[in-house]
Amino acid sequence: MHYVYVLACADGSLYTGYTTDVERRVAEHNAGEGAKYTRGRTPVEPVHVETFESQSAAMSREYEIKQLSRRQKERLVGE
Repeated sequence: MHYVYVLACADGSLYTGYTTDVERRVAEHNAGEGAKYTRGRTPVEPVHVETFESQSAAMSREYEIKQLSRRQKERLVGE
């Protein structure tokens, strides 16, 4: 399975990413081994996860979410 996730960062920002293992990826972000963006914004917490059968579908959705405004992302995660 392939996943697109949205993380709430310690500074209040939102980060969107793709993975095949959400728990492992969140642990990597919190250990400072994830994306450069999250390294100074730990701890992070998953607030939204979507599941896909194919990598291409997941990556397309990741791109769509990254194009959303902050307000639209907040609506997506239900804040």
